[in-house]
Amino acid sequence: MQALEPKKGHILIASDVEAECEKIVEELKPFRSVVFFEENFKIEHAKAVVNEAYISESQTKYIILGAFEFTSVAQNSLLKLLEEPPKNIEFILISPTKSNLLATVRSRLPILKVDTTHTTQNIAIDFSHIDYAEVFKFLKEHARIKKSEAKELVESMYHRAVVTDKLILSELQLENFDKAYRLLDLNSRPQSVLAMLIMSFVKER
Repeated sequence: MQALEPKKGHILIASDVEAECEKIVEELKPFRSVVFFEENFKIEHAKAVVNEAYISESQTKYIILGAFEFTSVAQNSLLKLLEEPPKNIEFILISPTKSNLLATVRSRLPILKVDTTHTTQNIAIDFSHIDYAEVFKFLKEHARIKKSEAKELVESMYHRAVVTDKLILSELQLENFDKAYRLLDLNSRPQSVLAMLIMSFVKER
């Protein structure tokens, strides 16, 4: 791994989050690293990260946030800090899947390493030219989708729109992706969440 220059930070996707945290700490030496590893990263952990970030540093300090799940509340509380970190602070977020992270978090930090064990579903829809007939067909195909499958599908939709179709998402579309993850966590009806997402692309053509 090449020496990392101080930036805002980045995201790593890894199936073994804890092992990746330990590996990164070793690779970053002699830079100082502070690790926050949790099964589920919650608001109290985010507050501890904020406190750590504002401890003055004379050289680069890496704050590593590793978790199998990140609550939406915790992520939202860190958005400003991730976008404008204090001097000499760089963040590294480690998650087993991109779908754990809000679109607004992913828009602020580049994903530098993707675990090859995680793949996205192939979605045939071209989001840059979607029409109502395709929307109806898509929703009908996923009428009985489960919550866990819906989360993966939302991630695949994001990948298709941004990576494959190379769209620059509007603020509304980014907000809808964030909202989709939160609504699914709250056990909202998956088809309704998918409809909200896909319709934003029809309206903003």
